[in-house]
This record gives sequence, structure tokens and C-alpha cells, in this order.
Amino acid sequence: MKDIMIEVDLAKTVFQEHGALQTGEVQFRKKLSRKQFLSFMANQELCLVAFEMRGGAHFWAREMEALDHESKLIAPQYVRPFVKRQRTMPRMRWRS
Repeated sequence: MKDIMIEVDLAKTVFQEHGALQTGEVQFRKKLSRKQFLSFMANQELCLVAFEMRGGAHFWAREMEALDHESKLIAPQYVRPFVKRQRTMPRMRWRS
């Protein structure tokens, strides 16, 4: 197994992929549709694929294991520290 880990952000139509070595060196960043994602992963060497636990993550984890990749599901509270911008935090409202 190659020492690369691919993190996948699942969405309705476009998936964001981030591939990095275990040393942290970035290998690629891609935006792929569902069909492109499956064919891209079929052509990858065996690796670890990480998903945030949300709707559809279990389906995609089973698909990755069918392609002989190792898949991990990560709870959302552990994914949050990796987000650089806090887009989901409520904005502070200043009273005058």
C-alpha cells in the first residue's frame, strides 16, 4: 500500500479531493463529479480514503472497499479543526 491518504469532501454533484503523503506533502487537489470520482479512484494505487461521516459516506466507503482501498469515516467534530475558515460560525452582531 502506498503511503498516500486521500481526503474526500462529499457534496451533491462535485467532490473535493485532497491527496497527501503521510509526511503532509500535498500530492494533488481536485474537483470531480461522481462519475469522474469513481473512475479516478479505480485508477489510483491502493491507498487510505477518508470521508466525513455524513449522508452518503457509508455508500462511498463501501464503493472504495470494493476497489480494495482502505476507507475511514471521520466524525464531524474531528474534521472541524482542519477547516481553515470558520464558515459555519454565527457572525457577531454589534449593537449600536
